[in-house]
Amino acid sequence: MIDVAAHNRTAWNRESASGEGEWSQPVDPQVIERARAGEVTVILTPNQPVPADWFGELAGADVLGLASGGGQQVPVLSAAGAQVTSFDNSDEQLARDKEVARRDGLKIRFEQGDMMDLSRFEPESFDLIFNPVSTIFVPDVERVWKEARRVLRPGGRLLTGVMNPAFYMFDHDAIEAGAEPVVNFALPFDDTRNLDRESLDKRMASEEHLEFSHTLDSLIGGLLRSGFVLRDFYEDDWSDEATPLNKYMKVSFAMLAEAV
Repeated sequence: MIDVAAHNRTAWNRESASGEGEWSQPVDPQVIERARAGEVTVILTPNQPVPADWFGELAGADVLGLASGGGQQVPVLSAAGAQVTSFDNSDEQLARDKEVARRDGLKIRFEQGDMMDLSRFEPESFDLIFNPVSTIFVPDVERVWKEARRVLRPGGRLLTGVMNPAFYMFDHDAIEAGAEPVVNFALPFDDTRNLDRESLDKRMASEEHLEFSHTLDSLIGGLLRSGFVLRDFYEDDWSDEATPLNKYMKVSFAMLAEAV
């Protein structure tokens, strides 16, 4: 049995501490100043900024940054006036948030843990959950949705970014080596089950993330069954440098869901 949460914590700690990861680059002070002035620019997916009307009233709102460490989103929401808790599996990703909080005088609560277990929080603790693409790192996304609904107040909002499950049908190592995309894997994809033993052992030894595609039924249907209604939705691309699949498909999408 593989402890996925422990392995991915190690993987993210390594990536974040290296200072090279795209999702571990803290925002500059100018972004924080603009947020204080009411200009909130954050992303749930690789490129497209979250629409302003998705947030509702941020000033004074209790916000949970769910698997949102890295110094990029949580500090911006705090600067906009929200009472923010940053909850992340990676100590190093939380450290990036702490760096920005110290630098810019932001008051943020920090908690380390697995996003499938929010039991430390009382029911109906938050008005908004901000969850950029990260459910790909947990094996059971429906547990995340159920926990999110439990800690949100009625009428609260879940803003979440998700990788398109179809992204995981392909052998990305082969594509990056120049091969044309060919379907290699059935969905839902699971690194711990779909990779051959040699590839999995290599991934574990090199401390690379373990990822899971989930199904549309669990990503969208599971969200609805957990007590949410879907209020808005958009797709997003990435970059050709990040993935050659970018020229064939929208690789991610974002959802605005309301707790009912």
